Amino acid sequence: MPTLYLFDFSLYFRLNFCFLYDIQFNKDLDGGSVLIIAITNQKGGVGKTTTSLNVSAALALLGKSTLLIDTDPQAHSSISCVPDPSEYSTSLFDVLMKREKVQNIIINSTIPGLDVIISKISMAKLEPSLIGELDAHYRLRDSLQPLRDKYHFIVIDTPPTLGLITLNALIAADFILIPIQSSYLCLEGTDDLLETIDKVKKIANPALQILGILVTLFDKRTNIAKDVVVRIKRVFGRKVFRTMISKSVKLEESPAYKESIFTYAPSSVGAFQYRKVAEEIIKRAKG
Repeated sequence: MPTLYLFDFSLYFRLNFCFLYDIQFNKDLDGGSVLIIAITNQKGGVGKTTTSLNVSAALALLGKSTLLIDTDPQAHSSISCVPDPSEYSTSLFDVLMKREKVQNIIINSTIPGLDVIISKISMAKLEPSLIGELDAHYRLRDSLQPLRDKYHFIVIDTPPTLGLITLNALIAADFILIPIQSSYLCLEGTDDLLETIDKVKKIANPALQILGILVTLFDKRTNIAKDVVVRIKRVFGRKVFRTMISKSVKLEESPAYKESIFTYAPSSVGAFQYRKVAEEIIKRAKG
């Protein structure tokens, strides 16, 4: 499959299968101020970056101005939607260190309509670099202030830790989306995450809300996956999204071609499911 970097109007026909521009969905997206969504789970391998990329792509492809912020030192989101991140001399780290303005590091991604702020391995130095700084936990929130009138949605991809970087994301966000893999140890560490969210709400961001729990990497062929979903719903109740994300080779392949699932495999189950998740995100955020 050829690499896709620039928007091509032929994409309209490829996207039409899973992106019918129905009136209600666009109506749901209209109006209101910027919504900042942090996608986080300190457990790795749960589809966090896949969700960040494809939720952002869904919003952008529906004509809404969207910014994806990669805060992970591993920079998987950056690698997945920027042709060559190494060609850029600055990244989010420079903004959080107050060396650069956030407006100057926004770049166009390979996903049509989606802007991105890239991360680099230098983000791993953030915590030791900010030791003793009174505003260390508020750097991301403060840096995003100039962008609040520019975008409808800002999506933050976070690292698989509960350190300073993730705390910055939680303090900056309006909502949290938690991907949970449908595996035996799916809820391991969830108590720590919920405790951290509760502390952030009490001390630094009282308006923070859990948008929902997204079941990912679901394999309907196995009994264990079905049992795990029952367990997740028992713990989180209505917070669980109605749509689950199935295991998909296409979802795994698309980042290698710098594409979202909507252009790489628009007729796939993954494309349909992430579109439905986007619809539910809008209804929950606006409700």
